[in-house]
Amino acid sequence: MEVLEKTWAPSSFSNPALPPSLRHLIAISLTTECAAKHGEGFKCSCLPGHGWNASICHNPCDDSSFYPCNCIILHHPNIGYCQLLPPVPANLSLNPALPSPGSNLTLVMLLSHEATQLSWYLQSVKNETPVMLQSGTQVSFTAMKDQAVLTITNVSQDWAGWYACRFVSRGFPWELRKLVEVPLQANDVLPHPKQLSISCNAFSGFQLRCCFPSTNLAYAASWSPPYPSSTTVLSRTSETQCLTLAVSSCPENDTNYTCKLQSPGLDPVSIPISVSIIRDRDTTCPQDSLGGDWTVTKAGYVAQIPCPMNRIGMVERHCGAKGIWGPIKNSCTDMRLVAMFRTAQLLLAGQGKPKGKVPQLVKQLQKQVAAVSSPSDLLALVDTVNILAQVVTRARTELNRKTLEDFLKATNDLLELDPNSIWAPAQARMPSVSSAILQAVESLGQSLCSNDYPFYLTLPNVQLQTQLLGPMTPEDYSISFSTHPPIRAKISHHALAQLPWKTGNISITSIVLSKLGHILPMNYGKGLRDLLNATPGLVLSNSIKDGNQTVRKVEIIMDFGGTEGIPTCVFWDHNLFQGAGAWSKEGCETRVGNTSSTTQCICLHLTSFSVLMSPHSVPDNLTLTLLTQVGLGASILALLLCLGVYRVVWRTVVRNKISYFRHVALLNVVLCLLVADTLFLGESLLSLGPHSPLCLPATFLCHFFYLAAFFWMLAHALVLAHQLLFVFHQLSKRYVLPIMFVLGYLCPLGFVGTTLGLYLPQGQYLWEDGCWLDGKSGAIYTFMGPVLVIVGVNGLVLAMAVVKLLRPSLSEGPQTEKRQALLGVIKALFILMPIFGLTWLLGLATLDRGSNIPHYLFTILNSTQGVFILLFGCLMDKKVQEALLKHFCCVLPAVSSVSLQATNAMSDLESSK
Repeated sequence: MEVLEKTWAPSSFSNPALPPSLRHLIAISLTTECAAKHGEGFKCSCLPGHGWNASICHNPCDDSSFYPCNCIILHHPNIGYCQLLPPVPANLSLNPALPSPGSNLTLVMLLSHEATQLSWYLQSVKNETPVMLQSGTQVSFTAMKDQAVLTITNVSQDWAGWYACRFVSRGFPWELRKLVEVPLQANDVLPHPKQLSISCNAFSGFQLRCCFPSTNLAYAASWSPPYPSSTTVLSRTSETQCLTLAVSSCPENDTNYTCKLQSPGLDPVSIPISVSIIRDRDTTCPQDSLGGDWTVTKAGYVAQIPCPMNRIGMVERHCGAKGIWGPIKNSCTDMRLVAMFRTAQLLLAGQGKPKGKVPQLVKQLQKQVAAVSSPSDLLALVDTVNILAQVVTRARTELNRKTLEDFLKATNDLLELDPNSIWAPAQARMPSVSSAILQAVESLGQSLCSNDYPFYLTLPNVQLQTQLLGPMTPEDYSISFSTHPPIRAKISHHALAQLPWKTGNISITSIVLSKLGHILPMNYGKGLRDLLNATPGLVLSNSIKDGNQTVRKVEIIMDFGGTEGIPTCVFWDHNLFQGAGAWSKEGCETRVGNTSSTTQCICLHLTSFSVLMSPHSVPDNLTLTLLTQVGLGASILALLLCLGVYRVVWRTVVRNKISYFRHVALLNVVLCLLVADTLFLGESLLSLGPHSPLCLPATFLCHFFYLAAFFWMLAHALVLAHQLLFVFHQLSKRYVLPIMFVLGYLCPLGFVGTTLGLYLPQGQYLWEDGCWLDGKSGAIYTFMGPVLVIVGVNGLVLAMAVVKLLRPSLSEGPQTEKRQALLGVIKALFILMPIFGLTWLLGLATLDRGSNIPHYLFTILNSTQGVFILLFGCLMDKKVQEALLKHFCCVLPAVSSVSLQATNAMSDLESSK
């Protein structure tokens, strides 16, 4: 320091005491300052305008500082010294200068000379240590010859702070910095409470608080309106500031208080809190101590209680319109879990190095699992694990043996959490929570570093076995787990030889998870929802990696012991049920194992497998499909033949109004069934799935035309009912036909349109197994309901007709032709109505999984309705038979004496008109 502080004159260098080599100096330029460190060499720093050459810029004094190369540690001060810096070879610009929340931020480095080792860092407001930025979900880089661009999407307070670009140019390390300021928005401010109701009769004061994050922008906080008997207190922590308003006297009227944050040159941020006065006649919820101290609250308001110490969130309870407390909603989460979740989020976004940060976070997982005491804690922890799995997959990070062991130990403890008080409520709030754990295990389990193979781990709920195979490995991959019941897996050498082997080695990982099968939601994919399944407890996950590429398809053979009933090999498909996941049997074959209690599964892909066990089975889908297609084909041919018959005999059979109305109704039933059956057969032959663009219109049209067929049957029956009840009242075509068409087409159109509008926006319109109405959501009941009601009405009309015929009146009765038409209507209803009704009643009977008979009867009867119409509704009609004989043979058969006697008897019983 004496050398720095002393002024050196030129005459000073001629001092005889100086060494000869220094006597000819003209001036001294100091560049470097070194200070001895006790036992650690020297701390050497550059003076302004100087810097260390890039070749010796290592071993910094403090790696956490923004200028790591400004000060370095040297073992001897004569090793080197700082040099005069050339002009800065770059310029850093910011666009926009003040980014708004949710917008994109761009930093551009314009280079005048070639640069190497370029990297970006951020020192945020919440973190004093600079964090290296990596490519992530919000961070992207663009490099060109003369510029480097950093882009941040969806900017928030997490991205405010000092940005630095470090690079090497012209032999020196450089660092350019820019300050990024992000204004606050309403979402950044947390008010408490959001609304409040108070009673002045028992008033003891209240407090309002708004908290907002600390920023590098100066904000002035205030409450309005100003209240005489109130005090305002501003408290600060390292990350947040809270402004509290304490009101000691009861307001006279309902008041809206506003927390206002103002920064010079920016729009103010205002957060309102409404305070309502409880009047004497107001409906209120009483004071309650269930789950907290709930004060008297006005009906329609939401009461809030702060979370306990070291927990973040809110406890809320809604006061109903009738003064009845609703359920408690607790979102309080352990602060450590929230902090860990935010760190993982920012790591995925691009803040930090995954290779170093992931092992640190995974190491904390087991300790954090012990802190889980509520569904909110579990959701936060599972979200963290899921994000870490995404980070590892995205960055292709390899985990060492210790990190993978830490993760599996945490997973083991997660599976020990209480399924009723922790897992079930968490799953009700987020259906995919257990599926997310399985997906994380599948992803992280196959990320082991190649140097750590083989690796074996056995825990109470988790067992792991890994192997690294080379192309010259002669034997099969075969492993077994000592679980209860036991599990074995095998991949033949022939199947392994068909893999690409791009890197020369492949790694195979197998993990068995106990208890997970009981936690996963009971969701079943195509062909499984009709089975009464016992949920599996053990889940076997298998994965193969060829370098960084995951192998998806290979034949694997698995033996599951301890199976009972009728087993079905399944795997967990994470894509089903809108991301919640479900069991699926696609690509898996079930076989009988070596013993009676062992099931062998042969699957053509790799994922997580298990075995579902059902005490009953349904007929083979191929058998039912074949029966459906044959029956529908026969039905369509019969309906087409029926239309041909009507073309021939129409004028003959509609000589009176009753016959006319009856055959018009029957003709429309034929047309509706013909269109519906054709659509249904087309769906089956084309194998349309719920994701096909043709599935939705086909389902809509099938729903409409099948329902229209039943409404025309109802019109058929109502014509008969009218003739039975109002014998002397003539029906007019002018009025009856429009009514029949409204009933036959507009009414079903109303049902079908309402069903589409109600269930399609919720994703609950289509059946997951095919193109038909969903049975779980209730859409199917908009078809079954009207059908069963129509069948019931037709049954009443039929019963009324039978009674009328058994108890005739001499003063009632139509003319002979009308009588025969009535008998035809009754005959058609008597035969067709039970058949039509039986088919859909059997549809309900198929819900009974104890018998296969309803499945076969439903398929056969439902697909051959056209045949029944041709036989009983058309060909068995006496008028139709006579008309056909007359048309083709030109000879009318003699009327038998029995027919004449019956005709005369009926004519005597009913008076002609």
